[in-house]
Amino acid sequence: MKVQAKWTGGMAFNSTGDSSGYDVTMDASGQVGGNDSGPRPMEMILHGVAGCMGIDLCVIMRREMERIESIEIDIDGDRRDTEPKSFTKVDLTVRIKGDVTAKVAQRAVDLSADKYCSAINSLNAEVVTRLELNGEEQ
Repeated sequence: MKVQAKWTGGMAFNSTGDSSGYDVTMDASGQVGGNDSGPRPMEMILHGVAGCMGIDLCVIMRREMERIESIEIDIDGDRRDTEPKSFTKVDLTVRIKGDVTAKVAQRAVDLSADKYCSAINSLNAEVVTRLELNGEEQ
């Protein structure tokens, strides 16, 4: 899976994913010099966690989905005060309404968080960085 981000001026970047073809504009707040033209990158991480878990829940509970009225996922991420301002804690609340037992719903949440949600399980991933400057790898 690949993503390419291109600077569009100021502090904004347009990022396109190769597997979906969709693009997202991300920007910084006006407080730090951005134009507020899109979500913050760290916010996008939480969007990814919510979407990943939501899809997992639908797959894991596929037999119950006809009886589920709604699924909502609230995420609150606490970040370090100093650089790098990475997440120190992610508090995730899943709200499910419908005719499904607590045992089934809890199992689905646990399976997603502990095993299937790639986004959650990537929060501490190894990151390798490379620099290409003016067409030359450094």
